[in-house]
Amino acid sequence: MQNKGFIKVFAVLLTLVCLFYLSFSIVTNSFYKKASEYSGGDPKLESHYLDSLSTEKVWLGYTLKKCRSMELNLGLDLKGGMNVIMEISVADVLKSLSGNSTDPQFNQALENAKVRQATSQKDFISLFTEEYRKLDPGVRLSAVFGTFGMKDRINSQNTDDQVIAVLRAELKSAIDNSFNVLRTRIDRFGVVAPNIQKMETDGRISIELPGIKDPARVRTLLQGSANLEFWETYEESEIHQALLAANNIIRDMEISNQEKTTPVDSTPVDSSAVTAVADTTGKTLSDAEALFANIDKTTAEADSTAEQAEDSFQKNYPLFYLLNMNPQQAVQGPVVGIVDKKNIDKVDAYLAMKQVKELFPRVKFCWSVKSRDVKEQFYELIALKVTSRDGTAPLGGDVIVDARDDFSQHAASPEVSMSMNAEGAKQWARLTKENIGRCIAIVLDDHVYSYPRVNNEITGGRSSISGHFTPEEAKDLANVLKSGKMSAPARIVQEDVVGPSLGQEAINKGFVSFVVALVALMLYLIVMYGFKPGMIANGALLLNLFFTLGILASFQAVLTLSGIAGLVLALAIAVDANVLIFERIKEELRGGKTIKKAVEEGYGKAFSAIIDSNLTSILTGFILFYFGTGPIRGFATTLIIGIFTSFFTAVFLTRLTFETLMGKGKLLDLTFTTNLTKNFLVNPTFNFFRNLKMIYVAVTVVTIICLAFIGFRGLNQGIDFTGGRNYIVLFEQPVNTVDAQEMLDPLFPEHVPTVITIGTSNKVRISTNYKIADNSEGVDEEITRKFYEGLKPLLKEGTTYEQFTKDHIQSSQKVGPSVADDIKKGAFWAVILAVLGIGLYILIRFRDISYSAGTIVSLVQDALFILGMYAIFWGILPFSLEVDQTFIAAILTALGYSVNDKVVIFDRVREYSKLYPKQDKYTMFNQALNSTLDRTFNTSISTLVVLVIIFLFAGDAI
Repeated sequence: MQNKGFIKVFAVLLTLVCLFYLSFSIVTNSFYKKASEYSGGDPKLESHYLDSLSTEKVWLGYTLKKCRSMELNLGLDLKGGMNVIMEISVADVLKSLSGNSTDPQFNQALENAKVRQATSQKDFISLFTEEYRKLDPGVRLSAVFGTFGMKDRINSQNTDDQVIAVLRAELKSAIDNSFNVLRTRIDRFGVVAPNIQKMETDGRISIELPGIKDPARVRTLLQGSANLEFWETYEESEIHQALLAANNIIRDMEISNQEKTTPVDSTPVDSSAVTAVADTTGKTLSDAEALFANIDKTTAEADSTAEQAEDSFQKNYPLFYLLNMNPQQAVQGPVVGIVDKKNIDKVDAYLAMKQVKELFPRVKFCWSVKSRDVKEQFYELIALKVTSRDGTAPLGGDVIVDARDDFSQHAASPEVSMSMNAEGAKQWARLTKENIGRCIAIVLDDHVYSYPRVNNEITGGRSSISGHFTPEEAKDLANVLKSGKMSAPARIVQEDVVGPSLGQEAINKGFVSFVVALVALMLYLIVMYGFKPGMIANGALLLNLFFTLGILASFQAVLTLSGIAGLVLALAIAVDANVLIFERIKEELRGGKTIKKAVEEGYGKAFSAIIDSNLTSILTGFILFYFGTGPIRGFATTLIIGIFTSFFTAVFLTRLTFETLMGKGKLLDLTFTTNLTKNFLVNPTFNFFRNLKMIYVAVTVVTIICLAFIGFRGLNQGIDFTGGRNYIVLFEQPVNTVDAQEMLDPLFPEHVPTVITIGTSNKVRISTNYKIADNSEGVDEEITRKFYEGLKPLLKEGTTYEQFTKDHIQSSQKVGPSVADDIKKGAFWAVILAVLGIGLYILIRFRDISYSAGTIVSLVQDALFILGMYAIFWGILPFSLEVDQTFIAAILTALGYSVNDKVVIFDRVREYSKLYPKQDKYTMFNQALNSTLDRTFNTSISTLVVLVIIFLFAGDAI
C-alpha cells in the first residue's frame, strides 16, 4: 500500500482531534455530577452552581461555559425538553408594509399566494407578485407600498423589481428582528444550551429548549407580539428615600423571620463596610463599565474588621447590599441597582412585597436585557416613571417607521438612528421636551435595552442614539426598535415535547440496542472469517465508532435517538466493506495466491465496489439532510460521518494492520474461513435466469397487488404529512384502546382521536387533528383538558389535571398544516431525486444506459414493494406502520442499501467483460451473481441482524 506514512499521520491526528473534542464531554459530565450532588435535585440550585463556575477555567484554558458549548450534546428525544418551529407570516409582513391596505385585489393576491405556496418552489413574494399582476395587470407595486412609512425607500418612480428588492430586504429584517427577540426571550428561561436557528424556508425559526418543564409558559412567551415601549425614568436620587424605607421594611421582616435570639447589631455602620460600593456609586452612572470594574466583593481580600462590618451592613441594609448601592449617598441616573444575576429573583421578591409596592405607586422596575460586565454576571435595575392612569407607556413602538445602525461622521463608534410617523413625532417631541437632561428608556418585553439621555427637544420624528456601542450592540438596538414596526408575530407551526422520563427510557433502550448490535456484529465477523481477521475488523469497527463520535463533537452536533440508529446502521455498512474485502481475499486464496498477495489483490479489487456503494449511500444521506428536519437531519448527519469513517478504517487502517503484521512474519497462516464457513457458498453455480419469465410474472403480480392496496386502502399517513397532534400517555394499568377511543369520542365532534398501543400495554399514543389550524392562546390546554376529562375513568382516583399532564403525558407533538404540506412536498422530492441521482451516478460510473435504467426500475419496484407492505398491514400488525418523514428516511436508506448490491454486481460484470469480451451477457451476469453471492448473503444477514436487534431492543421511537 502506498502512502503508509500519510495514513499513519492522518490516523494519529484524527485520533488526537477526536480525543480533544470528546474530552469536553467528559469534563462537563463531571461538573454536572457535582452540580447534581450539590443541588439535591433542585434545578435552580443546580443552575446557580453551574452559572457560578461558568467563567472559571476548568480544562485546557477553557471556561466551563465554553466547555459546555463544545460538548457532544444529547438531543431532546434523549434528555427531554421542547423543540418548536416558529413561522413569521410573510403575508402579514407584506400587509403591514402596505399600511394594511384594504384594496380587495391586493388582499385576494395574498390569499392566492398562500394557496400556491403549498405546492410551489417559489418564494412567497414572487408568488404574490404573479397573483397580483393576474388580478390587475397594470398594477405598479410602488403605488401599493409607497406609504408614508416607506417613503424613504419607495417612491412613484421605482420599478417593480426595485420595490421587490426593498420588500425582500424588509422581510429579511423582520425575520432577523423576530430571531433576536426570540433569542432574548429564550435567554430568560435559564435553559442550558438552547439552540435557535433560522431555517431555509422564509420566515421559519427552529428552537430547541432542553429540560423545559413548563411547555405552556414557553408557548405563551414565544408567541407573544414584541411589545416595544418608550418610558420616562426616575433619577435614583428622586426615589432614594423610598428605597431606604423599603430597606427598613425588608430588614424588619428578615429579623422577625430569624429564629435566633441574638440582638441585632445597631452600631452605626463602619465606613469601611461600604467602601467597595461607595467608591463606585458616588459617581454618576453615565459610564456603567467603570462602575462594574470596581464591584468584586466575592474576591476582595479584607481583614476581619472589614468582614464584620460588611456582615453588619448586610443585616442592616439587605436591599442595598443586593443592589450594590450606597444607602448613605443618592446618585444621578435611572439605575437603582447593579445586581448579581443569582440575586435577581430575591430582589424581585423584595420589590413585590405589598408593603414595599405601596412605597412606589408610580414606579415600574425593569431589568436590563444584557449584563454590562464581561463575565455576564451583573444586571442593572432601572426605575421607570408611570405617568398614565392605566400604567401604560407614554409612547408605543408602533410609531417607529425605520431604524438603522450606522457610523456617524463625527463619532468613532456606531450610532442608531430612528424615524417615527407623524403622530409619533408629535408625542416624541413632547416627551423629549419634558425630559431634557433626563433618560428615556427603550423597553422591549419589559426589559430595558437602552436608556439614552435627552440633550434637547427632538422634532420631526428623527432621532439619533449615540453611546459607546459596539457594532453588534448598535445592530441589536436597531432591530429592537424595528420590532414595533411589524405586526407579524411568530406562531408555533410544529412542536415536540419530550418528558424527562421518556427521554431516559430512550437513552436506556438506545444504548442497549447499540451495545447488543455491536457485539452481534463483532461475533458475526469472528464466526464467518476467523478470530484474527474478525478481531482486526472489530478493531476497525470500534475505531469507526470513536471517530464518528469525535467528529460529531467537533461539529458541535446533537446526538439524537435517530442519530443512534444512524450510528448502528453505519456500523453495518462498515461491515459491508470488510465483507467485500475478505470475500475477495478468499477468492484470491482459492486461486492459489500467497496470503500476502491475496490481501494485496483483495483490497485492490474490492476498492471500486466499496467506493461506489459508499458514494450511493452518501448521496441518499445528503438528500435526507437537505429535505429532512430535526431528527432526520440527525440521522443523516450521523450516517454520512459514519460512512466516511468506516471507509477510512475498513479500507486503509485494516490493510495497514494486515501488512504491518505480515511484514513481521505474523498472520501468514490466515485462511479467512472457519470450520463453519470454509465450504459455504464456494463456487456456487445457480442459474438465476432459468425461470426468467416466471420471475417477471411474480414480480408483476406482486407489484400489481401493492399498487392496488396503495390505491384502494391507502397509507396510514402520520401527522408529519396530515398535520395534527400526537400525545404519548402512560397509565398505571393496561388500557383497551377501543374503550379509550370511545371515551374520547363525545368530546371531539368530527375529529375523533385515534388511540393505539405503543410498546407496553399501559402506554398509548393519541392522535388528533382537532383545531390544528388554531393558533390561539389556550388551545393546547383545551385539548389536554378534554383528554383528562375523557380518560379520567382510566386514571387513579383523585388524579388532578396537573398530575395528569405532569405524570401521564410523556410527550407531545404538533405539526401545523403549512409544515405538513412542506414535509410532504419535501418527502416526494427526496425520493424522486434519490432514485434519479442514483441512476445518474450509475450511468457516469458504468457508461451504460441499460445499467441506469435497470437500476431505476429496480429501485422503484423496491419502493413500491415497501409501500405495498405498509398499505397491506397497517392496522393489522400490533405496532404502528405510519408513513411520515422518519419512514421516508428509512425507505431512502433501504434504496441506498439496495443499490449497493447492484453496484457490486455491476462492478463484477465490468471486470468479467474485460476478461471475457466475447462471453454472452446472460452467462456473464450469471457468473457475476454467483461470484458475489457470498458477499450478498453476509452483508444482508449482518444488516438484518442489526435491524432485528434495533426492532427488538431500541424502543418504539426507533
